Amino acid sequence: MLNIIPTLYAQTVPTEVPEGLPWDMIASAVILVTLLIAFFFLRRFMEKPTPPRAEERPRTEEVPVVPEARKEEVIEVEREAEELAEIRRDNQASWLERLREGLSKTRSHLKDNLSRLLGGQKLDDQTLEQVHEVLFRSDLGVETADHLVDRLRKRFGGQSTAPDWAVISTELKQAITESMQGTEDTALNKPTEGPFVILVVGVNGVGKTTSIGKLAARYVAEGKSVLLCAADTFRAAAIEQLQVWGDRIGVPVIKHQQGADPASVAFDAVKAAKARGVDVLLIDTAGRLHSKTELMDELAKVKRVIAKEMPDAPHETWLVIDATTGQNAVQQVKAFGELVKLTGLVVTKLDGTAKGGVIIGIKQKFKLPIRYIGVGEKAKDLKEFSAQDFAESLFA
Repeated sequence: MLNIIPTLYAQTVPTEVPEGLPWDMIASAVILVTLLIAFFFLRRFMEKPTPPRAEERPRTEEVPVVPEARKEEVIEVEREAEELAEIRRDNQASWLERLREGLSKTRSHLKDNLSRLLGGQKLDDQTLEQVHEVLFRSDLGVETADHLVDRLRKRFGGQSTAPDWAVISTELKQAITESMQGTEDTALNKPTEGPFVILVVGVNGVGKTTSIGKLAARYVAEGKSVLLCAADTFRAAAIEQLQVWGDRIGVPVIKHQQGADPASVAFDAVKAAKARGVDVLLIDTAGRLHSKTELMDELAKVKRVIAKEMPDAPHETWLVIDATTGQNAVQQVKAFGELVKLTGLVVTKLDGTAKGGVIIGIKQKFKLPIRYIGVGEKAKDLKEFSAQDFAESLFA
């Protein structure tokens, strides 16, 4: 590089110096410029920076670059991570507020009709018959309506005029609490060791797969390890939906392709749950109630192969019902009860109906414990059932 200086000098310095300019000044300026250029090139291209020692390197965490195509997935995961945090932050007061709001349609329906009938009137047979009609049309069922009317007749029948609505609603609230008491106290059949296996059944469209996702989120928020099983292989959408929930809350999903043998998927899931030492295994199943014989055979086979790998499993079999379907939900409980031994109910969409009293009639008729009820879209809106909380919110 130093050899180019004379060449640059020869090319830069003019052969003829104009009159009036001193030769030594021009030569000095040219040499200075040439040296500066040479110094710049030497510094830029020949000098290598010395890497800092390990202890001198700045300790900054690298921020991963998220590809554009995955940004939406990352946002979704962050949103669901926040939903898990919401479950952990939730408290009884917040839940009761949401429960009252969710039962507002049912509460308004009962209050508007019953307060009109019972306000200051004598509770004679004709009035009580009308009360029975209101209760029946609220989907409480015949047995429940009979029980509540008998309660009112014994309590207020001998009075010349009925007390105001506040007194009557308190009596109804107490009667409903007593009739449903114990549904949340029935102990779960949890194993002493190994995973707690829950088989979830229900017709298509009641929110079965979504409820499984919400249950998984709640268990994760409680610090339990969870595994999901996509044994509803009849619908590809069910497999994909369960996988979405698994991705969102960080729970693995055991699945096969659409059309695979559901029993085979369930068997693999139980083996995986045992091998991984998870706390809870939730198994989704098909809900083709219109093909009753096929569904019965399928569920029977699923239970047989599960029992081969884990003799006492499934430990619980829960039916998911949609409260908005009214008496149709009652028929679903009856139909599935003939197919499998149900050990509990999960009631969804109570916030979307004026017939939330249907679960009172179902409890009265089938004596099944209600495990969870749902009053909203978020995972925190599916929570353990309490007869007292339900009755309080129904007549708040």
